[in-house]
Amino acid sequence: MRSETIYENGPRRWIAMGRDPNKPDSIIDTNEFLILDGDSGILLDPGGVKIFPKVLAELTRYVAPESICTIALSHQDPDIGSSLALWLDLCPNTEVYCSWLWSGFITHFGMGKEIELQAIPDEGMVIPFGRSSIQAIPAHYCHASGNFSSYDSEAKILFSGDIGSALLPDAQAGLVVKDFQQHIRFMEGFHKRWMPSTSALRDWVQRARTLRPDMICPQHGAIFQGEDVTRFLDWLESLEVGAWGK
Repeated sequence: MRSETIYENGPRRWIAMGRDPNKPDSIIDTNEFLILDGDSGILLDPGGVKIFPKVLAELTRYVAPESICTIALSHQDPDIGSSLALWLDLCPNTEVYCSWLWSGFITHFGMGKEIELQAIPDEGMVIPFGRSSIQAIPAHYCHASGNFSSYDSEAKILFSGDIGSALLPDAQAGLVVKDFQQHIRFMEGFHKRWMPSTSALRDWVQRARTLRPDMICPQHGAIFQGEDVTRFLDWLESLEVGAWGK
C-alpha cells in the first residue's frame, strides 16, 4: 500500500493511503484518508477487514493509533468500514460518525462488541476532531441512500466517497489523475452501474461547486486536483445514470 501527504500547513496534514499494486485480485482497491491536526487525527472510511494490517502499518508511519479520535464513514459498505471493530480495539475512545440511516447496519461490523455511533442527520453536520473539524456534506443516493462526503474548508479538499471512483488497472496505480480524458473510461462504467440517480448526482455537483475545492478525493481510484476538479464536475453533471442495460 502506498501513502502520500497531499496537503500540509502547519499542524494540519492530509495523508492519502491506497492504490496497492500488491493486493489480491479478489479485493477491490480502496483509498483511506487520514487528517492530522496537531496531536489529533480523523480517519475517513478506514477500509475493510482484509486490508486492516496494511492500513495500520501505513498510518503508524505518521501517527500513533491512539491519536485517532474520530472515524467517519461515508456509507455502510464493508469495503469502507468492516475493519471498524479492529480500530476500536486499538483506540476505544474514538467517536464513529455515519448517517443515521445505517446505525443498525454498521453495528453488524462489531464482531461481538457494541459499537456506539454518532448519527449524522440528513442535512449534514460539522464533525469535530481535536481542536479542528470537517463538514459532512449530503451526498444521498450517490450511491447509497444515506451517504455523505466530507469537506475540509481549510485545505479545500473534498473527500467524495464513491463519487468519482474509478477501477484502475495496476499500470495506472498513481494516487493522482494524470490524463483526465484517459481516466474517463475507468470511471464511466462504475458510475453508470453504481449510481442510481442522475438528479442526485447533479444536486451533488452543484453542492460541490459552491465549496470550490482544490482537490476531490474518491474512495476508489485516483485524486482530482487543479483543473481536473472542474473537468470532473463538468463530466459528472452531463452523465446519465440509473438505467442499467441502456
